[in-house]
Amino acid sequence: MGMARRWWALLAVFYLCSLQASGRHQRRALYPAAHWIKRGAYSLIDPTFLHSEEDSKLLYEILLAGMQIRGEEHNLLIPDEELASLRSVKKLEVICEDVLPKKLSDIRRLMAELADRRQHLSWQDFERTVLTLVYTSQILAQMSDQNQKELWMEAMVQLVRALLRDLKPF
Repeated sequence: MGMARRWWALLAVFYLCSLQASGRHQRRALYPAAHWIKRGAYSLIDPTFLHSEEDSKLLYEILLAGMQIRGEEHNLLIPDEELASLRSVKKLEVICEDVLPKKLSDIRRLMAELADRRQHLSWQDFERTVLTLVYTSQILAQMSDQNQKELWMEAMVQLVRALLRDLKPF
């Protein structure tokens, strides 16, 4: 009887440890920078741009106007001054400048985490993944080195696959 109790106790400990580990894995942030406050005057925690259909239309207009997310300078460029001056665009600037991964290594980390994901993305993570895809496509268009171009192309393909997989029911 003592051996059976030890066996069940060992199984219980193993089960609890595996639950705790899986819980940590599911709570790991895809975009950890979204939870850091970086701006003094315009501090946002977990910023999100899209809250309504009007926001979706505005993002479409901004993208159509030629929005550019620049890498190392961390600048968001919106050629249309009227669109760029809108108050709601400030959140988009924070997301693009402070939250999105800009280095290929960071984007590859994101791709690995997206590939391991067994649940749908939150709305915020879906939005950020789409914006990361926009950034990746813009970087790819500027690449001249063939090896770098292939690496960025693979990143873009993986992001598209992750978004398509997220749109399918599990």
